[in-house]
Amino acid sequence: MATPNNNNASDEDKIDPMKDVRAGIVREVGSQAIWSLSSCKPGFGVDQLRDDCMETYWQSDGQLPHLVNIQFRRKTVVRDICIYIDYRLDESYTPGRISVRAGTNFNDLQEVEVVELNEPYGWVRIMTKDINDLPLKTYMLQIAVITNHQNGRDTHMRQIKVHSPVEKRDLLIGNFSTVEMRQYTIIK
Repeated sequence: MATPNNNNASDEDKIDPMKDVRAGIVREVGSQAIWSLSSCKPGFGVDQLRDDCMETYWQSDGQLPHLVNIQFRRKTVVRDICIYIDYRLDESYTPGRISVRAGTNFNDLQEVEVVELNEPYGWVRIMTKDINDLPLKTYMLQIAVITNHQNGRDTHMRQIKVHSPVEKRDLLIGNFSTVEMRQYTIIK
């Protein structure tokens, strides 16, 4: 299930992938992974995809499908993937259909979600769930751009964030969301 920003969304409806991180509900785990791409133009690779700047982007250089591979060192729980896409700036470079695949390695990837996008701009949240409707546990994610708008050949993605739910261990003391209160939940 994807939640894209649309042209008529109010400020309250816009997706902010850092909102849940600041609230302590999820954490961004993309920095713990090894990232690779099926192709890229020089100077438009993984570094630009992960630099937290909406002005830079990954640009593919080859035939469809264009792939972003995210490999974790250990099995990781993934609640959602947030992708920043801007049709207004990228036009035919904008993804039209995205497939999210998961598995232990390249040889056993299974499709877990397919998302159709219609002229998106802003953050698109793709919720990842297993067959039991729980957050996905995986060693590897693959984001595949299947089609682009206007039958474009190459694609642009400006940012990707991968979120994992924060485990709640404060069973006896309570569930605190502020740093000031959480500092007292651990007994030394």
